[in-house]
Amino acid sequence: MAHDHHHDHESHDSQRRLTWAIVLTSGFMLAEVVGGLVSGSLALLADAGHMLTDAAALMLALFAARISQRAADARRTYGYQRVQILAAFVNGLTLLGIVLWITIEAVQRLFNPVTVASGTMLVIATLGLVVNLVVFAILHMGDKDNLNIRGAALHVLGDLLGSVAAIVAAVVIMTTGWMPIDPLLSLLVAALIFRSAWKLTRESGHILLEGAPDDLDVYEVERDLVAILPDVRDVHHVHAWSLTPGHHLMSLHAILEEGSDPQKALVDIKAVLHERYAVAHATVQIEAGRHCTDRHGC
Repeated sequence: MAHDHHHDHESHDSQRRLTWAIVLTSGFMLAEVVGGLVSGSLALLADAGHMLTDAAALMLALFAARISQRAADARRTYGYQRVQILAAFVNGLTLLGIVLWITIEAVQRLFNPVTVASGTMLVIATLGLVVNLVVFAILHMGDKDNLNIRGAALHVLGDLLGSVAAIVAAVVIMTTGWMPIDPLLSLLVAALIFRSAWKLTRESGHILLEGAPDDLDVYEVERDLVAILPDVRDVHHVHAWSLTPGHHLMSLHAILEEGSDPQKALVDIKAVLHERYAVAHATVQIEAGRHCTDRHGC
């Protein structure tokens, strides 16, 4: 009971920190959009796009924290956890579209420079840096074992570079009047967004396609079960996928040695999968004593 109370307290604290981070990030993202349009700075608009990635990541983290508390039902036997993966995939595609827009706009401005109000740009970019530092501090002081919180904090840390880029561009324009620095640094920020957006899209797409987890080798699972458990003669038809990152599922067929206790073997197989491969749920089919050599045809 005490453990459950501690877990609930940490979950509530994480949700509170994420909510404050979302409010600050989203609010200043809108301020950067207005500032970018008023000053004519593409760097500010690009940084606003990057802050959008942060706000989206924070919202997904908050959504995951809340939805994970909902129980599975007869319609959704795995619960609602996979919804966050679908949202991440759609979000990743949207961010890639933002990267394309920033890139096209930056290239056009390199050939046709636009006058930028560097003073306004410097003020807003500096405030953006302060907001990012505050948000990072809020998340960094949260639950260190919460992967959602840690991932969101790293996302915000990356956005600090975008604010720094906008500040550098404003200073260069104020001191030298060299306008191309704005679109050049915008391309740098676009590259930062692309990196995180592509990783998000690729990883979420892999999970939606029920691909094998990156940290799990099905051939190694087959070899280990036979090597570790004396009752297991052969393992085949191994399928592994993830419900969400770190929540691995698996199904497999196993052939036992003659005279082995099927129930004991079943318990032992699931124990090995859980302890060595962090498989949260496994479906194991025990077959009659025959050896299978065809991975797909047995």
